Amino acid sequence: MVCLAVKSGGRSAFGEWKSLFATLMPDLDVRDWYDPALDLPAVNYALVWEPDAGRLAQMPNLKAILSAAAGVDHITSDPTWPRHVPIIRMGGEEAAAQMADYVQWAVFSLLREAPRWHVAQKDRQWARRGMPPVRLASETRVGIMGLGHLGAAVAQCLARAGFQVSGWARTPKHCIGVECHAGVEALPAFLQECNMVVCLLPETPQTRGIVTYEVLSQLKKPSGFINVGRGSLVVEADLLRALQDETLHGAVLDVFPTEPLPASSPLWDQAGLLITPHVASEASRRARAHYVVETITALESGKAVALRYNPERGY
Repeated sequence: MVCLAVKSGGRSAFGEWKSLFATLMPDLDVRDWYDPALDLPAVNYALVWEPDAGRLAQMPNLKAILSAAAGVDHITSDPTWPRHVPIIRMGGEEAAAQMADYVQWAVFSLLREAPRWHVAQKDRQWARRGMPPVRLASETRVGIMGLGHLGAAVAQCLARAGFQVSGWARTPKHCIGVECHAGVEALPAFLQECNMVVCLLPETPQTRGIVTYEVLSQLKKPSGFINVGRGSLVVEADLLRALQDETLHGAVLDVFPTEPLPASSPLWDQAGLLITPHVASEASRRARAHYVVETITALESGKAVALRYNPERGY
């Protein structure tokens, strides 16, 4: 019998996970990561969020590590994680649909001045004067930095909503209805054609701190920026500078280097900025359990899975 150890959502979540897997894959032996009697050699798969350092290395028969989220840095930050065991990133249609919905909301919020109206409402002001001309979706080009599973879904959603859409990735991609750019040398041309940019890049040594003042200053004005990738991708001081001197007209941030965002952060009071608490995409446990079952079934049959972490690429 195939054995899965689960550490996601805390100790209280295990009962729900066990019930879901009992319905979706009755012959799967589901064990609680926190159980002191857990037989480590019996574990074949581990579904984890922030696993205890050194624990995965103690599972000699581990076939794959399944991340409970799209990122894997919460696993690879453990210097002892077993390098011979594949890590599979969380995927599934629900997570992609949630991300697409959130980004579409964020893009329309910047397009129609939501940060301005939010401040005006808070101050009880009827702020019609000085309102910039309305720009239509069809007149707006949105760029997606990162065309992976989530980025492709976001790009196609925005295209269906009537936006002009461009995409940029470090390696060549093809996405229907999207003008694709690839490579560091293509980044300036990509930025200069966009009114807004959505950052959905993974965190790697090459992408960390990639969004600088220079990057933001290349966008068409009035310009907007949305980060739903990783907080570490953005140089915060540069983002604040761009908003303060109006190089950047508005921004929406959902991810931050430190979460929760500290109360002392200057981001809270920055005009033109909407902050959300890392809620862009968080698939239900049912959807994630379904994805895990599909993944284990494929791996047990010797089939390849799409979202396997590549240490050389960093995602």
